[in-house]
Amino acid sequence: MDPCPFVRLTVGNLALKIPVASKPARSVVHPSSSPCFCKVRLNNFPLQTAVVPFIPPENQFPDGHFHTVAATFHLGKSDLDKLAGKSFFAAKLCLTISIYTGRRGTTCGVSSGRLLGKVSVPLDLAGTESRTCTVFHNGWISVGKEAKGSSAQFHLNVKAEPDPRFVFQFDGEPECSPQVFQIQGNIRQPVFTCKFSFRNTGDRTQRSRSLQSEACTARSWLSSFGSERERPGKERKGWSITVHDLSGSPVAAASMVTPFVASPGSDRVSRSNPGSWLILRPGDGTWKPWGRLEAWRECGGSDGLGYRFQLLPDTSGGMGAAGIVLADSTLSSHKGGKFVIELGSGTNGRATPGSAASPACSPRSSGDYGYGLWPYSMYRGFVMSASVDGEGKRSSKPSVEVSVQHVSCTEDAAVFVALAAAVDLSIDACRLFSQRLRKELCQPQDSL
Repeated sequence: MDPCPFVRLTVGNLALKIPVASKPARSVVHPSSSPCFCKVRLNNFPLQTAVVPFIPPENQFPDGHFHTVAATFHLGKSDLDKLAGKSFFAAKLCLTISIYTGRRGTTCGVSSGRLLGKVSVPLDLAGTESRTCTVFHNGWISVGKEAKGSSAQFHLNVKAEPDPRFVFQFDGEPECSPQVFQIQGNIRQPVFTCKFSFRNTGDRTQRSRSLQSEACTARSWLSSFGSERERPGKERKGWSITVHDLSGSPVAAASMVTPFVASPGSDRVSRSNPGSWLILRPGDGTWKPWGRLEAWRECGGSDGLGYRFQLLPDTSGGMGAAGIVLADSTLSSHKGGKFVIELGSGTNGRATPGSAASPACSPRSSGDYGYGLWPYSMYRGFVMSASVDGEGKRSSKPSVEVSVQHVSCTEDAAVFVALAAAVDLSIDACRLFSQRLRKELCQPQDSL
C-alpha cells in the first residue's frame, strides 16, 4: 500500500512578554490581571484559538523547550496545490495570528477580548511534503504599538512536517456491507470488504471460519465490557461489523457490546448511560480487544453526538481492563463532521460542530500525553480521522485517514476502518427513538 502525501503545519511554543509601565495607562496590558489568547487563521481553513501564556519581561524563552502545539493544520495534496498559488496573480500565502487580551467568549454577541496586535508569518509550502522539516519562524516578534519601549513581544514556532497517510473510503454506508477502497490520487483499489450483521442476543461470540478457538475468549471479553441482557424500554442492540481482507479472512471487527438505550422518560441515549462498541483485532486464533468506543446524544442546543474512545491494554501483560482515553468530544448529529484522534493538538477537547477533535491533554492522567506509557507510546501526533455524515444520510461514503507511522500490517489499517464504521453507525444508534431507522439496521422482529 502506498500512502498519500500530507503536510502537518503546526503553531506552537506560544508566549507573551509585556513591559510593565511605570505609570498606569489604559493602553498597557497588565499580565497579572489580563488573560490572553490568540486566533490562528490560514486561508479558508477553520479558525483555531489557543491560550497564550505570559512570561516575565526579563526572561528569555528557554532553548530546547518541549514543543507545545497550539494549533494544527493538515494539508493534503489538493490543499497544497491550492495554497501554493500557482496563479501569477496569487497573493503571498501567510499565516495570520491575532492576539487578544481578556477572556475568550462573547457577551451579548460582542467578543469579550481586546485586540492587542496581529502577526503574519509568510509560508512557502512548495516541496514541504518531501522535506524532513521546514521552520518558517522560531522566535520573538513585536506586536502592538511601539511607544517608548512598551511594545509587547510574542514568541511562536511555525513549522511544516511531512505526515503521509493511508486514505480509505467506504463504497457505501457501513450497514450496507460495502467494499473499502484505498485512495491514492485518482487511483481506487479495493482492499477490504465489510459485513454488517446482527449478533444473536443469546450468543455473545463473533463467529468466523478463520477463528476457530475464539468462542470462550470472545464471550468473556464481550461480557466484561458490556451487557447483552434484556432491558426494559427502547433499545438498539446486537449490531456488529466485520472487516475482511480480499482473501476473505477477518482482520478487524466492531461489536456493539452495550445496547443503546433510551433514558427513562426521554427519547434519547444519555451521557450517563451510553451505548458502547468493542473494537477487535485477530491474534493467536481469537479476537483480541483493541479499543472501546462509547457514544450518546448530547442535550441542549447542540444536540450532537458525544463520544469517548479508549485504547485498551493487553491484559496478557497483567494489566487491568481500564483503558486510556484518546478521544473525547462531540460532532453534529445533523451535519456530521470528523472524528479525529490527534494527541497534543492543542484543541483542549473543544470542537466546533462538524469538526470534532481529541483533547490535547489525552491520554487522561498521564501527564506526558502517554508518550512514556506502554503500549501507548506509539500513539502521538496525528493518528487517524474519519468523516461522518449526519442523520438522514443518502449514499454516503465515509473516508478514513490513518498516519503511516501507525500502520505496519493489514490488521493495523483494518482496525481503524472498523473504528470508523462504529463511529458512523453510532449516529444511527443515537438517533431519537421517535425516528425510524433504515431497514438495514432493523432486526426482523423490529420491522414486524
